[in-house]
Amino acid sequence: METVQLCEDEILLPSEIEFHNAAKTNNLEKMLYLINRGVDVRAKNSADRTALHWAAGAGHEQAVKLLLEHDVCVDEEDNFGMNALLLGAWFGHLRILQILVNAGAKINCENKNGLNLLQCAAQRGHIKVMEFIMEDLEDIKLDKVNKLGRTAFHLAAEHGQMEVVEFLIGSGCQHSLKDKENNTALHLAAKNGHTEVLQKIVEIGVEFNDTNLEGLTALHLAVEGGHFDCVKVLLDAGCNVNVQTEKLMNCLHYTALHGHEEIARALIDAGININAVNHQNSSALHISVLQNFPTMVKLLIDCECDLDITDYRLQTPLHITAEHGRQDMAETILIAGVNLKLQDKQGKTSLDVAARGNHINLADMIIKADRFYKWEKDTLNSDSDSWVARHLTFRQDHRLETQHIRSVIWRLATKYLKPNEWKKLAHYWKFTDAHIRAIEQQWTGTKSYRDHGHRMLLIWLHGVVMAGENPIKGLYEGLVGIGRRDLAESIRKKANAEPDSPKKCTAM
Repeated sequence: METVQLCEDEILLPSEIEFHNAAKTNNLEKMLYLINRGVDVRAKNSADRTALHWAAGAGHEQAVKLLLEHDVCVDEEDNFGMNALLLGAWFGHLRILQILVNAGAKINCENKNGLNLLQCAAQRGHIKVMEFIMEDLEDIKLDKVNKLGRTAFHLAAEHGQMEVVEFLIGSGCQHSLKDKENNTALHLAAKNGHTEVLQKIVEIGVEFNDTNLEGLTALHLAVEGGHFDCVKVLLDAGCNVNVQTEKLMNCLHYTALHGHEEIARALIDAGININAVNHQNSSALHISVLQNFPTMVKLLIDCECDLDITDYRLQTPLHITAEHGRQDMAETILIAGVNLKLQDKQGKTSLDVAARGNHINLADMIIKADRFYKWEKDTLNSDSDSWVARHLTFRQDHRLETQHIRSVIWRLATKYLKPNEWKKLAHYWKFTDAHIRAIEQQWTGTKSYRDHGHRMLLIWLHGVVMAGENPIKGLYEGLVGIGRRDLAESIRKKANAEPDSPKKCTAM
Protein backbone atom coordinates (compact mmCIF):
# COMPACT_ATOMS: atom_id res chain seq x y z
CA MET A 1 0.00 0.00 0.00
CA GLU A 2 1.28 3.45 -0.96
CA THR A 3 2.03 5.95 1.76
CA VAL A 4 0.79 9.54 1.69
CA GLN A 5 3.50 12.07 0.85
CA LEU A 6 4.40 14.06 3.93
CA CYS A 7 3.72 17.63 2.80
CA GLU A 8 1.67 20.23 4.63
CA ASP A 9 -0.23 21.37 1.53
CA GLU A 10 -0.27 18.12 -0.46
CA ILE A 11 -2.62 15.20 0.14
CA LEU A 12 -1.95 13.14 -2.98
CA LEU A 13 -0.26 9.76 -3.09
CA PRO A 14 3.02 9.62 -5.03
CA SER A 15 1.36 7.88 -7.98
CA GLU A 16 -1.38 10.54 -8.03
CA ILE A 17 1.23 13.28 -8.08
CA GLU A 18 2.87 11.54 -11.04
CA PHE A 19 -0.50 11.36 -12.75
CA HIS A 20 -1.14 15.08 -12.28
CA ASN A 21 2.33 15.91 -13.60
CA ALA A 22 1.75 13.70 -16.63
CA ALA A 23 -1.54 15.54 -17.33
CA LYS A 24 0.26 18.89 -17.04
CA THR A 25 2.82 17.83 -19.65
CA ASN A 26 0.47 15.83 -21.93
CA ASN A 27 2.46 12.65 -21.23
CA LEU A 28 -0.15 10.15 -22.45
CA GLU A 29 2.11 7.13 -22.11
CA LYS A 30 2.70 7.86 -18.43
CA MET A 31 -0.98 8.58 -17.85
CA LEU A 32 -2.03 5.22 -19.43
CA TYR A 33 0.62 3.36 -17.46
CA LEU A 34 -0.66 4.82 -14.15
CA ILE A 35 -4.30 4.23 -15.12
CA ASN A 36 -3.51 0.58 -15.77
CA ARG A 37 -1.84 0.45 -12.36
CA GLY A 38 -5.12 1.62 -10.80
CA VAL A 39 -4.39 5.28 -10.07
CA ASP A 40 -7.38 7.36 -8.98
CA VAL A 41 -8.02 9.55 -12.05
CA ARG A 42 -10.30 11.81 -9.96
CA ALA A 43 -7.77 12.41 -7.19
CA LYS A 44 -7.65 16.01 -5.93
CA ASN A 45 -4.74 17.96 -4.53
CA SER A 46 -4.94 20.33 -1.58
CA ALA A 47 -6.55 22.98 -3.84
CA ASP A 48 -9.19 20.46 -5.01
CA ARG A 49 -7.62 20.42 -8.46
CA THR A 50 -7.77 17.24 -10.55
CA ALA A 51 -5.73 16.02 -13.52
CA LEU A 52 -8.49 17.33 -15.80
CA HIS A 53 -7.99 20.85 -14.43
CA TRP A 54 -4.27 20.71 -15.29
CA ALA A 55 -4.79 19.28 -18.75
CA ALA A 56 -7.56 21.75 -19.64
CA GLY A 57 -5.65 24.73 -18.31
CA ALA A 58 -2.57 23.74 -20.29
CA GLY A 59 -4.58 23.17 -23.46
CA HIS A 60 -3.63 19.49 -23.84
CA GLU A 61 -6.42 18.11 -26.03
CA GLN A 62 -5.23 14.49 -26.00
CA ALA A 63 -4.85 14.39 -22.23
CA VAL A 64 -8.32 15.88 -21.80
CA LYS A 65 -9.84 13.30 -24.18
CA LEU A 66 -8.06 10.46 -22.38
CA LEU A 67 -9.39 11.62 -19.02
CA LEU A 68 -12.93 11.98 -20.38
CA GLU A 69 -12.70 8.43 -21.73
CA HIS A 70 -12.03 7.26 -18.19
CA ASP A 71 -15.14 8.90 -16.73
CA VAL A 72 -13.61 11.83 -14.86
CA CYS A 73 -16.17 14.38 -13.60
CA VAL A 74 -16.20 17.12 -16.25
CA ASP A 75 -17.67 19.80 -13.94
CA GLU A 76 -15.48 19.27 -10.88
CA GLU A 77 -14.53 22.59 -9.24
CA ASP A 78 -11.32 23.53 -7.43
CA ASN A 79 -11.08 25.76 -4.35
CA PHE A 80 -11.54 28.83 -6.54
CA GLY A 81 -14.68 27.52 -8.18
CA MET A 82 -12.81 26.90 -11.44
CA ASN A 83 -13.76 23.84 -13.46
CA ALA A 84 -12.06 22.56 -16.59
CA LEU A 85 -14.36 24.59 -18.86
CA LEU A 86 -13.66 27.86 -17.07
CA LEU A 87 -9.92 27.16 -17.12
CA GLY A 88 -10.09 26.54 -20.86
CA ALA A 89 -11.82 29.91 -21.32
CA TRP A 90 -9.40 31.67 -18.96
CA PHE A 91 -6.34 30.43 -20.85
CA GLY A 92 -7.94 30.80 -24.28
CA HIS A 93 -8.00 27.15 -25.37
CA LEU A 94 -10.88 27.07 -27.86
CA ARG A 95 -10.48 23.42 -28.79
CA ILE A 96 -10.62 22.41 -25.10
CA LEU A 97 -13.93 24.26 -24.73
CA GLN A 98 -15.36 22.49 -27.74
CA ILE A 99 -14.28 19.07 -26.43
CA LEU A 100 -15.68 19.72 -22.96
CA VAL A 101 -18.97 21.13 -24.24
CA ASN A 102 -19.41 18.07 -26.46
CA ALA A 103 -18.72 15.93 -23.40
CA GLY A 104 -21.67 17.56 -21.62
CA ALA A 105 -19.99 20.23 -19.50
CA LYS A 106 -22.38 22.76 -17.96
CA ILE A 107 -21.98 25.99 -19.89
CA ASN A 108 -23.62 28.30 -17.32
CA CYS A 109 -20.97 27.65 -14.68
CA GLU A 110 -19.17 30.38 -12.77
CA ASN A 111 -16.34 30.53 -10.27
CA LYS A 112 -16.41 31.83 -6.70
CA ASN A 113 -16.01 35.41 -7.91
CA GLY A 114 -19.04 35.00 -10.15
CA LEU A 115 -17.03 34.92 -13.40
CA ASN A 116 -18.68 32.97 -16.20
CA LEU A 117 -17.14 31.69 -19.43
CA LEU A 118 -17.59 34.95 -21.30
CA GLN A 119 -16.11 37.02 -18.47
CA CYS A 120 -13.09 34.74 -18.10
CA ALA A 121 -12.33 35.01 -21.81
CA ALA A 122 -13.03 38.76 -21.90
CA GLN A 123 -10.72 39.58 -19.02
CA ARG A 124 -7.92 37.65 -20.68
CA GLY A 125 -8.57 38.93 -24.21
CA HIS A 126 -9.46 35.64 -25.96
CA ILE A 127 -11.58 36.75 -28.91
CA LYS A 128 -11.87 33.34 -30.62
CA VAL A 129 -13.14 31.81 -27.42
CA MET A 130 -15.64 34.65 -27.01
CA GLU A 131 -16.89 34.22 -30.56
CA PHE A 132 -17.46 30.52 -29.92
CA ILE A 133 -19.28 31.26 -26.65
CA MET A 134 -21.57 33.85 -28.22
CA GLU A 135 -22.24 32.02 -31.47
CA ASP A 136 -22.37 28.34 -30.50
CA LEU A 137 -23.55 28.26 -26.89
CA GLU A 138 -27.05 29.01 -25.70
CA ASP A 139 -28.30 31.17 -22.84
CA ILE A 140 -25.02 33.11 -22.38
CA LYS A 141 -25.97 36.57 -21.17
CA LEU A 142 -23.84 39.33 -22.66
CA ASP A 143 -24.28 41.66 -19.67
CA LYS A 144 -24.22 39.11 -16.87
CA VAL A 145 -22.48 40.53 -13.78
CA ASN A 146 -19.99 38.92 -11.41
CA LYS A 147 -19.99 39.32 -7.64
CA LEU A 148 -18.50 42.82 -7.97
CA GLY A 149 -21.32 43.76 -10.33
CA ARG A 150 -18.99 43.82 -13.34
CA THR A 151 -19.88 42.65 -16.83
CA ALA A 152 -17.54 41.32 -19.49
CA PHE A 153 -17.39 44.90 -20.81
CA HIS A 154 -16.23 46.17 -17.40
CA LEU A 155 -13.55 43.49 -17.22
CA ALA A 156 -12.27 44.06 -20.74
CA ALA A 157 -12.02 47.81 -20.08
CA GLU A 158 -10.34 47.25 -16.71
CA HIS A 159 -7.68 45.01 -18.24
CA GLY A 160 -7.14 47.01 -21.41
CA GLN A 161 -8.44 44.38 -23.83
CA MET A 162 -9.09 46.63 -26.82
CA GLU A 163 -10.14 43.91 -29.26
CA VAL A 164 -12.57 42.50 -26.73
CA VAL A 165 -14.03 45.94 -26.05
CA GLU A 166 -14.70 46.41 -29.74
CA PHE A 167 -16.20 42.91 -29.99
CA LEU A 168 -18.56 43.52 -27.07
CA ILE A 169 -19.62 46.93 -28.39
CA GLY A 170 -20.32 45.30 -31.74
CA SER A 171 -22.30 42.59 -29.98
CA GLY A 172 -24.57 45.20 -28.43
CA CYS A 173 -23.46 45.20 -24.79
CA GLN A 174 -24.68 47.93 -22.46
CA HIS A 175 -22.04 50.65 -22.17
CA SER A 176 -22.96 52.53 -19.02
CA LEU A 177 -23.79 49.82 -16.49
CA LYS A 178 -22.32 50.44 -13.04
CA ASP A 179 -20.70 47.86 -10.78
CA LYS A 180 -21.32 47.63 -7.03
CA GLU A 181 -19.02 50.61 -6.46
CA ASN A 182 -20.85 52.56 -9.19
CA ASN A 183 -17.88 52.33 -11.55
CA THR A 184 -18.61 52.29 -15.26
CA ALA A 185 -16.29 50.75 -17.83
CA LEU A 186 -15.05 54.30 -18.42
CA HIS A 187 -13.98 54.53 -14.77
CA LEU A 188 -12.07 51.25 -14.93
CA ALA A 189 -10.27 52.06 -18.18
CA ALA A 190 -9.22 55.47 -16.82
CA LYS A 191 -8.13 54.07 -13.47
CA ASN A 192 -5.83 51.55 -15.10
CA GLY A 193 -4.42 53.86 -17.75
CA HIS A 194 -5.79 52.11 -20.83
CA THR A 195 -5.82 55.07 -23.21
CA GLU A 196 -6.98 53.34 -26.40
CA VAL A 197 -9.81 51.58 -24.62
CA LEU A 198 -10.80 54.83 -22.94
CA GLN A 199 -10.83 56.65 -26.27
CA LYS A 200 -13.04 53.93 -27.77
CA ILE A 201 -15.54 54.15 -24.90
CA VAL A 202 -15.59 57.95 -25.14
CA GLU A 203 -16.37 57.70 -28.85
CA ILE A 204 -19.53 55.63 -28.27
CA GLY A 205 -21.06 58.51 -26.32
CA VAL A 206 -21.09 57.54 -22.65
CA GLU A 207 -21.57 60.04 -19.81
CA PHE A 208 -18.13 61.42 -18.89
CA ASN A 209 -19.04 62.88 -15.50
CA ASP A 210 -20.68 59.87 -13.81
CA THR A 211 -19.42 59.45 -10.25
CA ASN A 212 -18.85 56.27 -8.28
CA LEU A 213 -19.73 55.71 -4.62
CA GLU A 214 -16.77 57.85 -3.51
CA GLY A 215 -17.81 60.60 -5.89
CA LEU A 216 -14.90 60.02 -8.26
CA THR A 217 -15.28 60.58 -11.98
CA ALA A 218 -13.19 58.82 -14.62
CA LEU A 219 -11.05 61.97 -14.68
CA HIS A 220 -10.35 61.71 -10.94
CA LEU A 221 -9.18 58.13 -11.40
CA ALA A 222 -6.99 58.93 -14.41
CA VAL A 223 -5.42 61.83 -12.50
CA GLU A 224 -4.87 59.81 -9.34
CA GLY A 225 -3.15 57.08 -11.34
CA GLY A 226 -0.92 59.59 -13.12
CA HIS A 227 -2.20 58.56 -16.55
CA PHE A 228 -1.56 61.74 -18.51
CA ASP A 229 -2.76 60.41 -21.88
CA CYS A 230 -6.05 59.29 -20.34
CA VAL A 231 -6.45 62.70 -18.73
CA LYS A 232 -5.96 64.35 -22.12
CA VAL A 233 -8.58 62.09 -23.72
CA LEU A 234 -11.13 63.03 -21.07
CA LEU A 235 -10.29 66.74 -21.15
CA ASP A 236 -10.52 66.78 -24.94
CA ALA A 237 -13.91 65.11 -24.66
CA GLY A 238 -15.12 68.01 -22.54
CA CYS A 239 -15.50 66.41 -19.12
CA ASN A 240 -16.13 68.63 -16.08
CA VAL A 241 -12.79 69.36 -14.41
CA ASN A 242 -14.35 70.83 -11.28
CA VAL A 243 -16.34 67.85 -9.99
CA GLN A 244 -15.54 67.23 -6.32
CA THR A 245 -15.71 63.87 -4.59
CA GLU A 246 -17.56 62.91 -1.41
CA LYS A 247 -14.52 64.30 0.43
CA LEU A 248 -14.64 67.43 -1.74
CA MET A 249 -11.43 66.51 -3.56
CA ASN A 250 -11.12 67.94 -7.06
CA CYS A 251 -8.67 66.56 -9.59
CA LEU A 252 -6.02 69.14 -8.68
CA HIS A 253 -6.00 67.80 -5.12
CA TYR A 254 -5.00 64.40 -6.50
CA THR A 255 -2.18 65.84 -8.61
CA ALA A 256 -0.92 67.55 -5.45
CA LEU A 257 -1.21 64.32 -3.50
CA HIS A 258 0.95 62.41 -5.98
CA GLY A 259 3.11 65.17 -7.51
CA HIS A 260 1.77 64.84 -11.06
CA GLU A 261 2.98 68.23 -12.27
CA GLU A 262 2.33 67.69 -16.00
CA ILE A 263 -1.26 66.67 -15.29
CA ALA A 264 -1.70 69.66 -12.98
CA ARG A 265 -0.71 71.98 -15.83
CA ALA A 266 -3.26 70.37 -18.12
CA LEU A 267 -6.00 70.73 -15.51
CA ILE A 268 -5.14 74.36 -14.86
CA ASP A 269 -5.19 75.06 -18.58
CA ALA A 270 -8.62 73.42 -18.69
CA GLY A 271 -9.94 75.87 -16.08
CA ILE A 272 -9.92 73.89 -12.84
CA ASN A 273 -10.56 75.84 -9.63
CA ILE A 274 -7.04 76.19 -8.27
CA ASN A 275 -8.27 77.29 -4.84
CA ALA A 276 -10.91 74.59 -4.23
CA VAL A 277 -10.77 73.11 -0.73
CA ASN A 278 -11.52 69.57 0.39
CA HIS A 279 -13.32 68.26 3.50
CA GLN A 280 -10.35 69.36 5.63
CA ASN A 281 -10.44 72.78 4.01
CA SER A 282 -7.08 72.02 2.37
CA SER A 283 -6.27 73.48 -1.02
CA ALA A 284 -4.01 71.78 -3.57
CA LEU A 285 -1.22 74.02 -2.27
CA HIS A 286 -1.68 72.73 1.30
CA ILE A 287 -1.42 69.15 0.04
CA SER A 288 1.62 69.84 -2.19
CA VAL A 289 3.45 71.37 0.76
CA LEU A 290 2.49 68.52 3.06
CA GLN A 291 3.57 65.91 0.50
CA ASN A 292 6.83 67.81 -0.10
CA PHE A 293 6.55 68.46 -3.83
CA PRO A 294 8.48 71.74 -4.38
CA THR A 295 7.91 71.95 -8.15
CA MET A 296 4.18 71.50 -7.65
CA VAL A 297 4.22 74.30 -5.07
CA LYS A 298 6.07 76.53 -7.54
CA LEU A 299 3.58 75.74 -10.29
CA LEU A 300 0.56 76.57 -8.14
CA ILE A 301 2.12 79.82 -6.97
CA ASP A 302 3.07 80.79 -10.51
CA CYS A 303 -0.59 80.26 -11.41
CA GLU A 304 -1.54 82.75 -8.68
CA CYS A 305 -3.22 80.46 -6.20
CA ASP A 306 -4.39 81.91 -2.89
CA LEU A 307 -1.53 81.54 -0.40
CA ASP A 308 -3.58 82.58 2.62
CA ILE A 309 -6.30 79.89 2.63
CA THR A 310 -6.44 78.22 6.04
CA ASP A 311 -7.22 74.54 6.55
CA TYR A 312 -9.24 72.87 9.33
CA ARG A 313 -6.42 73.68 11.77
CA LEU A 314 -6.45 77.27 10.48
CA GLN A 315 -2.98 76.67 9.08
CA THR A 316 -1.82 78.32 5.88
CA PRO A 317 0.61 76.48 3.58
CA LEU A 318 3.38 78.53 5.20
CA HIS A 319 2.39 77.17 8.61
CA ILE A 320 2.89 73.67 7.22
CA THR A 321 6.31 74.50 5.75
CA ALA A 322 7.27 76.00 9.10
CA GLU A 323 6.04 72.93 10.95
CA HIS A 324 8.15 70.62 8.78
CA GLY A 325 11.13 72.94 8.34
CA ARG A 326 10.97 73.03 4.54
CA GLN A 327 13.11 76.01 3.62
CA ASP A 328 12.88 75.69 -0.17
CA MET A 329 9.09 75.85 -0.09
CA ALA A 330 9.10 78.57 2.51
CA GLU A 331 11.37 80.67 0.29
CA THR A 332 9.02 80.23 -2.68
CA ILE A 333 5.98 81.16 -0.62
CA LEU A 334 7.65 84.11 1.10
CA ILE A 335 8.89 85.59 -2.16
CA ALA A 336 5.34 85.36 -3.53
CA GLY A 337 4.06 87.34 -0.55
CA VAL A 338 1.80 86.06 2.23
CA ASN A 339 -0.07 87.29 5.27
CA LEU A 340 2.31 86.55 8.14
CA LYS A 341 -0.17 87.64 10.79
CA LEU A 342 -2.58 84.71 10.28
CA GLN A 343 -2.86 82.46 13.34
CA ASP A 344 -3.73 78.78 13.58
CA LYS A 345 -6.15 77.23 16.09
CA GLN A 346 -3.50 77.48 18.79
CA GLY A 347 -3.03 81.17 18.12
CA LYS A 348 0.37 80.61 16.48
CA THR A 349 1.66 82.45 13.43
CA SER A 350 3.93 80.68 10.97
CA LEU A 351 6.86 82.40 12.71
CA ASP A 352 5.75 80.99 16.07
CA VAL A 353 5.51 77.51 14.54
CA ALA A 354 8.99 77.69 13.02
CA ALA A 355 10.52 78.96 16.25
CA ARG A 356 8.76 76.37 18.39
CA GLY A 357 10.02 73.61 16.06
CA ASN A 358 13.57 74.96 16.39
CA HIS A 359 13.73 75.58 12.65
CA ILE A 360 16.09 78.50 13.16
CA ASN A 361 16.96 79.37 9.59
CA LEU A 362 13.33 79.22 8.55
CA ALA A 363 12.27 81.45 11.45
CA ASP A 364 14.91 83.97 10.41
CA MET A 365 13.65 83.81 6.82
CA ILE A 366 10.13 84.66 7.98
CA ILE A 367 11.40 87.62 10.03
CA LYS A 368 13.38 88.87 7.02
CA ALA A 369 10.28 88.55 4.88
CA ASP A 370 8.11 90.38 7.39
CA ARG A 371 10.56 93.28 7.57
CA PHE A 372 10.97 93.28 3.80
CA TYR A 373 7.19 93.39 3.20
CA LYS A 374 6.96 96.48 5.40
CA TRP A 375 9.89 98.19 3.70
CA GLU A 376 8.49 97.27 0.27
CA LYS A 377 5.09 98.69 1.17
CA ASP A 378 6.66 101.91 2.38
CA THR A 379 9.07 102.41 -0.51
CA LEU A 380 8.51 100.23 -3.57
CA ASN A 381 4.72 99.82 -3.73
CA SER A 382 5.25 96.14 -4.61
CA ASP A 383 6.83 96.83 -7.99
CA SER A 384 7.41 93.27 -9.27
CA ASP A 385 9.82 94.49 -11.94
CA SER A 386 12.16 96.14 -9.48
CA TRP A 387 15.76 95.04 -9.03
CA VAL A 388 14.93 93.93 -5.51
CA ALA A 389 12.04 91.71 -6.59
CA ARG A 390 14.17 90.04 -9.24
CA HIS A 391 17.02 89.31 -6.81
CA LEU A 392 14.97 88.63 -3.71
CA THR A 393 15.98 85.87 -1.34
CA PHE A 394 15.47 85.29 2.36
CA ARG A 395 18.10 82.61 2.77
CA GLN A 396 21.34 82.91 4.71
CA ASP A 397 23.81 85.22 2.99
CA HIS A 398 27.05 83.53 1.93
CA ARG A 399 28.08 86.01 -0.76
CA LEU A 400 31.66 87.18 -1.09
CA GLU A 401 30.63 90.83 -1.37
CA THR A 402 29.07 90.82 2.12
CA GLN A 403 31.79 88.78 3.77
CA HIS A 404 33.50 91.82 5.34
CA ILE A 405 30.40 93.27 6.98
CA ARG A 406 29.33 89.80 8.14
CA SER A 407 32.67 89.37 9.91
CA VAL A 408 32.19 92.79 11.55
CA ILE A 409 28.74 91.68 12.72
CA TRP A 410 30.11 88.41 14.08
CA ARG A 411 32.77 90.18 16.16
CA LEU A 412 30.24 92.73 17.38
CA ALA A 413 27.76 90.10 18.53
CA THR A 414 30.21 87.67 20.11
CA LYS A 415 32.77 90.03 21.67
CA TYR A 416 31.39 93.49 22.27
CA LEU A 417 27.64 93.57 22.76
CA LYS A 418 26.53 93.05 26.35
CA PRO A 419 23.51 90.95 27.34
CA ASN A 420 20.23 92.58 26.23
CA GLU A 421 22.01 95.15 24.05
CA TRP A 422 21.07 93.14 20.97
CA LYS A 423 17.43 93.61 22.01
CA LYS A 424 17.93 97.36 22.32
CA LEU A 425 19.36 97.41 18.82
CA ALA A 426 16.47 95.26 17.59
CA HIS A 427 13.93 97.70 19.00
CA TYR A 428 15.87 100.64 17.55
CA TRP A 429 15.65 98.99 14.12
CA LYS A 430 11.93 98.30 14.62
CA PHE A 431 12.03 94.55 15.12
CA THR A 432 8.69 93.54 16.64
CA ASP A 433 8.27 91.76 19.96
CA ALA A 434 7.24 88.65 17.99
CA HIS A 435 10.50 88.79 16.06
CA ILE A 436 12.53 89.04 19.24
CA ARG A 437 10.60 86.19 20.92
CA ALA A 438 11.22 83.96 17.90
CA ILE A 439 14.96 84.68 17.99
CA GLU A 440 15.09 84.06 21.74
CA GLN A 441 13.19 80.77 21.39
CA GLN A 442 16.50 79.03 20.73
CA TRP A 443 18.08 78.73 24.17
CA THR A 444 21.75 77.68 24.13
CA GLY A 445 22.84 78.62 27.63
CA THR A 446 23.76 81.67 29.64
CA LYS A 447 25.72 83.14 26.76
CA SER A 448 23.02 82.46 24.17
CA TYR A 449 22.55 86.23 23.82
CA ARG A 450 25.60 86.16 21.54
CA ASP A 451 23.88 83.77 19.12
CA HIS A 452 20.65 85.74 19.38
CA GLY A 453 22.45 88.98 18.68
CA HIS A 454 24.27 87.51 15.72
CA ARG A 455 21.03 86.22 14.19
CA MET A 456 19.32 89.57 14.72
CA LEU A 457 22.21 91.45 13.10
CA LEU A 458 22.20 89.16 10.05
CA ILE A 459 18.46 89.65 9.67
CA TRP A 460 18.94 93.41 9.92
CA LEU A 461 21.77 93.23 7.34
CA HIS A 462 19.44 91.50 4.88
CA GLY A 463 17.08 94.46 5.00
CA VAL A 464 19.90 96.99 4.62
CA VAL A 465 21.31 95.19 1.59
CA MET A 466 17.87 94.93 -0.01
CA ALA A 467 17.36 98.64 0.53
CA GLY A 468 20.79 99.45 -0.95
CA GLU A 469 21.88 101.29 2.20
CA ASN A 470 25.31 101.60 3.85
CA PRO A 471 25.53 98.88 6.56
CA ILE A 472 28.45 100.52 8.37
CA LYS A 473 26.50 103.75 8.57
CA GLY A 474 23.48 101.83 9.86
CA LEU A 475 25.53 100.06 12.51
CA TYR A 476 27.04 103.37 13.63
CA GLU A 477 23.65 105.01 13.98
CA GLY A 478 22.18 102.01 15.79
CA LEU A 479 25.00 101.75 18.31
CA VAL A 480 24.82 105.49 18.98
CA GLY A 481 21.09 105.12 19.38
CA ILE A 482 21.47 102.58 22.22
CA GLY A 483 24.20 104.55 23.99
CA ARG A 484 27.25 102.64 22.69
CA ARG A 485 29.05 105.49 20.92
CA ASP A 486 32.36 103.88 21.88
CA LEU A 487 31.56 100.83 19.78
CA ALA A 488 30.14 103.00 17.01
CA GLU A 489 33.32 105.06 16.74
CA SER A 490 35.49 101.96 16.85
CA ILE A 491 33.59 100.37 13.97
CA ARG A 492 33.64 103.64 11.98
CA LYS A 493 37.37 104.09 12.37
CA LYS A 494 38.13 100.49 11.50
CA ALA A 495 35.85 100.56 8.47
CA ASN A 496 37.39 103.79 7.15
CA ALA A 497 40.88 102.45 7.73
CA GLU A 498 40.36 99.28 5.71
CA PRO A 499 40.75 99.91 1.97
CA ASP A 500 38.85 96.73 1.09
CA SER A 501 35.82 97.78 3.08
CA PRO A 502 32.89 97.75 0.62
CA LYS A 503 31.38 100.96 1.96
CA LYS A 504 33.34 103.44 4.03
CA CYS A 505 31.54 105.47 6.60
CA THR A 506 32.56 108.80 5.08
CA ALA A 507 29.27 110.47 5.93
CA MET A 508 29.84 110.17 9.67
